[in-house]
Amino acid sequence: MNAYNKLYLNDAMENLAVMLDFAVNGQGYNLVEFWEAFVYSFYGKGFGQGNPTFIAGMSGIELAIKVIKEVYDEMVTFSQDKYVVDYGSREYWVGWIMAYYQWYRGESFRAINAQGLNIQKVVDAYILHEADITKFTQWADSMCRVEDNKANQLRRLRRYWELSQKELSERSGVSLRMIQLYEQGQNDIRKAQVGQVKALATALGTTVEELIS
Repeated sequence: MNAYNKLYLNDAMENLAVMLDFAVNGQGYNLVEFWEAFVYSFYGKGFGQGNPTFIAGMSGIELAIKVIKEVYDEMVTFSQDKYVVDYGSREYWVGWIMAYYQWYRGESFRAINAQGLNIQKVVDAYILHEADITKFTQWADSMCRVEDNKANQLRRLRRYWELSQKELSERSGVSLRMIQLYEQGQNDIRKAQVGQVKALATALGTTVEELIS
């Protein structure tokens, strides 16, 4: 199922493309860092949910300014004389293609990132910018499948709930380092203390049996 009605898709792709181009080429922010800021912002979550206000109700420049204010607490004064959209920039393409892929997958940006398709990989895939859009979706799906094949049950459940390892640690009371060791396979969760496994299962809304399967 797609993230929202296809009628909004072109606007969403244009707005996310302009947002990134403006933030990077108009304001000097680092592409990867700004994308991460957007994804974890109020506006990134709303965009991913298909909120019409964010995907079509404001321009890409307005969206960038909102994110900058929320995340960096900086005010931006926009002047048309100082910035013109570069429709051929790498940043424009990255925003454009990610808006499409998020709509196509019907998952949040955070979930897509957690499945293995981080923004640096997309930047590195700029070679696909002149290819048919299906080439990108096939490649992106393969990135997510490769990462998913490496994931154990703890990691899958954490990603399903869109929790960072730190957030899971805070919810469960299990140390961040221990969670990392379980997910990396260096420690076997089936041999963990019963209290730790129960705490993790509760935090993830599952049973002990499912967690250690």
